[in-house]
Amino acid sequence: MFYCFYVYFCIREFSRSTIKFYSKTRMKPSIFTQICLLTCTLLFTRCSANDPTKIVIITDYGDIVVQLYDQTTQHRDNFIKLAKQGYYDGTLFHRVIKEFMIQGGDPNSKNAKPGERLGMGGPDYKIPAEFFPQYIHKRGALAAARDNNPMKASSGSQFYIVQGKTYNEDELDMVEVQIAQQYAQQMYFQYRREEEAAMQKAGQTIALDTLHARASRKASAWLRSNPYQMMPEDRAVYETIGGTPLLDGDYTVFGEVIKGMDVVEKIINVDTDENNRPITDVKIKKMKVK
Repeated sequence: MFYCFYVYFCIREFSRSTIKFYSKTRMKPSIFTQICLLTCTLLFTRCSANDPTKIVIITDYGDIVVQLYDQTTQHRDNFIKLAKQGYYDGTLFHRVIKEFMIQGGDPNSKNAKPGERLGMGGPDYKIPAEFFPQYIHKRGALAAARDNNPMKASSGSQFYIVQGKTYNEDELDMVEVQIAQQYAQQMYFQYRREEEAAMQKAGQTIALDTLHARASRKASAWLRSNPYQMMPEDRAVYETIGGTPLLDGDYTVFGEVIKGMDVVEKIINVDTDENNRPITDVKIKKMKVK
């Protein structure tokens, strides 16, 4: 903050002096001077821009501070809105899986009975998917949970924080194959729906095996034309920092932990039941917007 005030002061004084000088002399500013003025303007714009929003998640095990991504505007704004409303206060991290993630945000978890199955609650709306290639499921990623809707729209409230694990090159090669298979399956169902719709529109019927064969051929052709390959920088992240690469492009990542991963690690190691719910409740006491 001090740096920004200092830059602002320098820009202001330099700009005033420069403008005053050229106003008096009526000389045309040199290219160098124009570049300096433009640079100062850009520096000021950068310093005056709002810092990314941070949310403090206060839990039984300590505080987790997450920073929200400005590009995922709808997820960011929704998370801020709910945090300010106190929507998450008193809810639980109801799903905890080692080497994967901790999940919370189900309003039904407030005052839930021991052993009660959770994970189906939330507001009566979904948030459209917001995928950006630079936001991946690295360790500490904050992402939105969802059901199996074909549009991959997110739950209105449920979220998870990734723990994941590190991968070697062979494991990441296998992940690429699995992701490619997932895409092929998605394309298969899309082509199948299109074929069914076209036949219905034409007033015709089609045998299921014929429908399956047509959709399969199209999905296979699509996969050959669009082979999946993980970006080198993403592979490096998963080999060193770790995470859950299988979820990339499937669930919206809208932030990351900047402080408190040790708290996430404590939560990830609690004892859980057969539904991955902690035996002893892990409560979100409050969320604070910074």
